[in-house]
Amino acid sequence: MRDDAWFEALFRAHSTAVHRYFARRAAHDDVQDLTADVLVTAWRRREDVPEGAELPWLYRTAGYVLANHRRKARAIPVQDLPEEVDDADPAHLTLADEEVRSALAALSARDRRILLLHSWEGVEGDALAQLLGISRGGADAALSRARARLREVWAQQDAPEPAEPRDAREGSREGSAASPSAGTTQTG
Repeated sequence: MRDDAWFEALFRAHSTAVHRYFARRAAHDDVQDLTADVLVTAWRRREDVPEGAELPWLYRTAGYVLANHRRKARAIPVQDLPEEVDDADPAHLTLADEEVRSALAALSARDRRILLLHSWEGVEGDALAQLLGISRGGADAALSRARARLREVWAQQDAPEPAEPRDAREGSREGSAASPSAGTTQTG
């Protein structure tokens, strides 16, 4: 049975990580309350928290708590609810680098979530798989695909604007000059 000692150990081991999770995604004023909500849920559902995978369970619960918190902040018609929680929007505010923010914005919500969980929260392997609700191989593949898509976006941002060939520029000027048929209409 999980008792007060179990919860104290859980709190000592993971409360800071949960707090950081919300600090990167929510308004400063809400971080402590959201963290407390996750920990209260962990206490209330302590028998459901998988042994050895407490942090992934806490992160997954934090995602649900954050989604509920955002829904309370504004009314959203049910038909407009996204299939997957996009928990990265406020996190963009903490990024100082415009290029990184732009690259992340170009990714899907799922890719963003996977990359941020891995990079910011340090979630890897089995923990990432459990958090995403997929197999370890699926999580590894999802992380690999998300990284590849980030590299593609990054490369596109770094690529110089393609210059228009000189012949095309000259041809467009010539084509825009008045031609014998310019300005005439056919009636018929």
